[in-house]
Amino acid sequence: MDYDIVAGVGPNKVLVVGAGKTGLAVARFCMERGAQVTVTDSRTGAELHAARAELGERVTWELGRHMQSSFLGADLIVVSPGVPEIEPLAVARKKGVRVTGEIELAASFIQAPLVGVTGTNGKSTVTALAGEMARRTGKPTFVGGNLGTPLITAVGTPAATLAGLVVVELSSFQLETAEKLHPRAAAFLNLTPDHLDRYAGVAAYGAAKLKLAANLAGDDVAVVNADDPFFWAAGERLRKRTRVRTFSAGRARDDNGRAIDGFVDGAGLVALGERYPAGELQLVGRHNLGNALAALLLMRGNELVSYDQARAALAAFRPLPHRMQLVGERRGLRFYDDSKATNVDSVVAGLDGFPTPLVLIAGGRDKGGSYAPMVRAMRDNRCRAVVLIGEAADQIDAAIREADDPAYDPLVVVRAASMADAVARAVAAAQPGDAVVLSP
Repeated sequence: MDYDIVAGVGPNKVLVVGAGKTGLAVARFCMERGAQVTVTDSRTGAELHAARAELGERVTWELGRHMQSSFLGADLIVVSPGVPEIEPLAVARKKGVRVTGEIELAASFIQAPLVGVTGTNGKSTVTALAGEMARRTGKPTFVGGNLGTPLITAVGTPAATLAGLVVVELSSFQLETAEKLHPRAAAFLNLTPDHLDRYAGVAAYGAAKLKLAANLAGDDVAVVNADDPFFWAAGERLRKRTRVRTFSAGRARDDNGRAIDGFVDGAGLVALGERYPAGELQLVGRHNLGNALAALLLMRGNELVSYDQARAALAAFRPLPHRMQLVGERRGLRFYDDSKATNVDSVVAGLDGFPTPLVLIAGGRDKGGSYAPMVRAMRDNRCRAVVLIGEAADQIDAAIREADDPAYDPLVVVRAASMADAVARAVAAAQPGDAVVLSP
């Protein structure tokens, strides 16, 4: 796709769909390059007062509705990640109007090696850790994407040049419009049911994730979770055209008997034959060992960083906010905030391999689905008690009772009326040396 439309060579018309953080960054980017920019959003001007104040009247605002004529009159439409296939957009596609997204547009202006990370859970941690490794090289580095900072803001900075490094977290929404996006290395962490209000099923959701692999070839690296069936199968297909590196936090050989490239070995991580002491990591839980392995394979698999740089980054890295983050120690207890764990699978991942007995605070909004995996994870990982809050409390309580197993000691279930009450009850149920984990 040719993007000279925003190269400052004429009165080209760009329609930006969605006035969120990404849309505003795209509008500013195109406007600075001489394009005539219209921003459209179904929200009203009153709802988008801050957005309008940010860009002022340098762009045309079309708020509270989407006008078909604006879509058909555009030379290029840039769709924000949260925007579904609305009717004006579908009609414009059929009429041949060029449609893209912020990631595809930005990547076409970036010369630096690009490292991409996708999956359902763990994306932010792997992206941030890989970014920390990149910074250790001393090269200009950009870390962002779905993590928080739009990739388009990297364009024109030293990080986007051949002398830089770019590390981006990529959601399925962002990847839907990817066509020529060509990462130097890409990680595929896991796939569990999510966003099924947007996709016809898990297979369609996974297909969007796999668009990150569309242009991998030759010496590029695909980092694949050996324990995730969907991405494992995709990795087997990718072996025909690019290098595949596998990781697992639970085993050293795959289903075909081949050695896994990154695995846990006693008190250390092994990646591409190199050993990294696990005791140097501040990350907690088996899933985070897997995240660390994925980051190592991403950055060492193509020698984007040295061994010493990777190891120093592992030792210095601290968990991201709300992602199994140690937030305090008191009365012999450690308190972890894992409130980014907003689905059952992410709660299970956080509990797996937890290093000490724990009291779990769980609940919040019920999203449907089974809580049985969560109950098994609590029993398998020395959960001393669970404190239930929010609208999901009844469903979780029922799942615990239904899964009563004489092979396990009964789980202690405590109800709390508020978060402050939940913390107090969790402290009362814990013993010295335990952890209190908020994972709603």
